[in-house]
Amino acid sequence: MTSAEAHSPGSKQRVRTLWISDVHLGTRGCQADKLTAFLKEYECDNLYLVGDIIDGWRLRKSMYWPQAHTNVVRRVLTMSKRGTRVTYVTGNHDEFLRRYASLELGNIHLVDEAEHQTLDGRRLLVIHGDQFDVITRCHRWLAFLGDHAYEFSLTLNRWLNHWRARYGYGYWSLSSYLKHKVKKAVNFISDFEDAVAHECVKRDYQGVVCGHIHHAEIRQVNGITYHNCGDWVESCTALIEHLDGRIELYSWVDPLTIVVPATPVAAAAV
Repeated sequence: MTSAEAHSPGSKQRVRTLWISDVHLGTRGCQADKLTAFLKEYECDNLYLVGDIIDGWRLRKSMYWPQAHTNVVRRVLTMSKRGTRVTYVTGNHDEFLRRYASLELGNIHLVDEAEHQTLDGRRLLVIHGDQFDVITRCHRWLAFLGDHAYEFSLTLNRWLNHWRARYGYGYWSLSSYLKHKVKKAVNFISDFEDAVAHECVKRDYQGVVCGHIHHAEIRQVNGITYHNCGDWVESCTALIEHLDGRIELYSWVDPLTIVVPATPVAAAAV
C-alpha cells in the first residue's frame, strides 16, 4: 500500500507525464472544478486520460453538463494546443468512443490501450481495466445495477458530509469505507490487480497504469509495478511522472480546507 502525496495549488510545475482516470463528466459526483485547478498547476509532455472521462451511461439517461465540466474539456484542449500529447484511453462508461479507436485529432489520440515508456526505459501498459472485470465483461446487467448502487451511495454520501461539515467534521467517504470493510469488495480489488498483472507478464510489460475500480494504488503485484489512478469523483487522485522518471501518486487537497500546510509525504517511487 502507498499513501498519496497531498497536493495543494502553488506555482506551475513541469513534469513529464500526468495520468488521470474515472472523471465521470456528466454526473453530479464529478469534481470537475478540482480537476481543472489541478491541471492548471502542471505543464507536461504527456497527458493520459485513462478511461471513464465522459460518463456515457449517465448521459444516456439524463443530460447533466454544467459549465465546470466544459472547463475540464477546455483545459485539456488548451494543454494539447500548447504541446502536450493527449492520449484518451477509452473505458466502459465512455465505450461509445471505442468505435473511433485510433482516431487522431491534432495532438489528441483516441485509443483502447497505449504503451508508455518511462525515462528509465520501462514499458508500461496503459489501459482502463474494465477488460479485466468479470462483472463488466460478462454480466452487463450487474454492472449497470452496481452503477446505480454506486450513484445512490454518492448521493447519500453528499448528505452525510453536508451534516458532518455543519458539525465541524471532515470529509468521510462511505464508498471507500465499504470497499475496505466488505470482504467481497476487498477480494474483487485483489482479483482485479492479479488479472491485470498477469496480462502484463504475458505481454512482457514491466508495469501497468489503469483505473476503473476507483482505488488509487502503487504497489508490486506478482513482479509487475501496478499503478491505479483512482478517480475524480471521491478521492481526486492522479499519477505523476516527474522529470527524473519517478512516478508518484498524488491526492488533491482543497486549499480552503488547509489551516496549516502539511509536510508532503512522497509515495513509493518506482
